[in-house]
Amino acid sequence: MTMLLQGRNAVIYGGAGSIGAAVARAFGREGATVHLVGRTEPALRAVADDIRSAGGRAETAAFDAFDEAAVDAHARAVADGFGSLDVSFNVIAHPSAFGTPVVEMDYADLERDVTSRLRAMWLTTKAAAPQMIRQGSGVVLTFGGYGDPQANLGGLQVAFGAIEALRRTLARELGQHGIRVLTLQTGGVPESMTDEDPKTQRAVAEMTEKATMLGRAATLDDVANAAVFAASDWARTLTGTKLNLSVGATVD
Repeated sequence: MTMLLQGRNAVIYGGAGSIGAAVARAFGREGATVHLVGRTEPALRAVADDIRSAGGRAETAAFDAFDEAAVDAHARAVADGFGSLDVSFNVIAHPSAFGTPVVEMDYADLERDVTSRLRAMWLTTKAAAPQMIRQGSGVVLTFGGYGDPQANLGGLQVAFGAIEALRRTLARELGQHGIRVLTLQTGGVPESMTDEDPKTQRAVAEMTEKATMLGRAATLDDVANAAVFAASDWARTLTGTKLNLSVGATVD
């Protein structure tokens, strides 16, 4: 059976997080060499070991995705050492001021939510772009998307809107070089909330499921399988848009 990402090299920033790890395992299953980036080497190694034990290929690199020099050097090393850099996916964790209405926040906290996500996306795409331009192909994935604002999410929804504006610009600028830029949009993935207490997890899951049309939220596997499709040639006509995984919570 043909693997959808056979021979591809995919860099996942935040590869030890719940969403990053799920996507990494799916990419490895579909034949990609997965380059896991994060700040904690043991956590990255655990995901890499999972991929290898399932027959896939994985590499790890521990550094901060806000370190521009490190991000640039790693992207060059992947392209030069493995022959290509085909997919760049940034899903690093960010601090968020949940629970406080925006009008009650200090501007510095709102700005941090927005600029940290925007800067991380810009840095990692800026590093991948020259390698992808050189080879005439590539896929940049973002995570988040737009939709109806939810109450008391701090700057999170504002940040997602800013990233969507950047995604549109990147798709326009990079499309002439054969590079696609897509967003994976969910209405929330309760399964990914591994750091929350069980009571909070249940409350968020119930709220998320209630907002959907099908009465269920997207799972980590749902996101991972959509990411495989988005990164593969099966999605070769898709760029400058999103894959709506919100289960109807956001209506297009």
